[in-house]
Amino acid sequence: MIGLGRFGSAVAHTLTELGNDVVGVDVDPRLVQQASTTLPLVLEADTTDSEALRQLGAAEFDEAVVGIGTNIEASILTTAALADLGVPTIWAKAVSAEHGRILERVGAHHVVFPEYDAGVRIAHLVSGHMMEYLEFDPGFALIQTRALPDMIGRRLDDLALRKRHGVTIVCVKPTGGAFTYATADTVVGAGDILVAVGETERVEAFARLR
Repeated sequence: MIGLGRFGSAVAHTLTELGNDVVGVDVDPRLVQQASTTLPLVLEADTTDSEALRQLGAAEFDEAVVGIGTNIEASILTTAALADLGVPTIWAKAVSAEHGRILERVGAHHVVFPEYDAGVRIAHLVSGHMMEYLEFDPGFALIQTRALPDMIGRRLDDLALRKRHGVTIVCVKPTGGAFTYATADTVVGAGDILVAVGETERVEAFARLR
């Protein structure tokens, strides 16, 4: 994990919790010191220098994540250096569309836009009756919303939601219970939380049916 700001440290800590071997790297000694309290191995280095990356053993890793955001030049040079070392999979954080395109050209396999994605998600949550929103692809999304009053006490199969609204209920969480897979025989209860998938416009319209 290169770049140990808010984004990078969150990715590194979560990967560690998931059982992955993670090495954190940053040029800022303050961030290195902070991360050393929670990560097993943290190093201070200028990752724009391909030789420094080589000495760190970057070429031996299966995946690298470049979380540098504020210094676009450093982000691009680091990504290019990792690509030159032959790292099989490189994830890189971008702060703009232009930044993202350059990262792809210099060797990033996956480019993420955390600030933009978070803004889109919040906008959808604010504008509708959704508790969660996740867009898998342009035009296709997953939402979490509460059951509509006219759904209570009825089987999902009888509701014919895919035919009527173009959405599919994949999970249901009863009040006080845990999420379970939805089936045709699932009966919707008052206060149930539904996870629905479908075309973005359809799932948004479904959430607004109040």
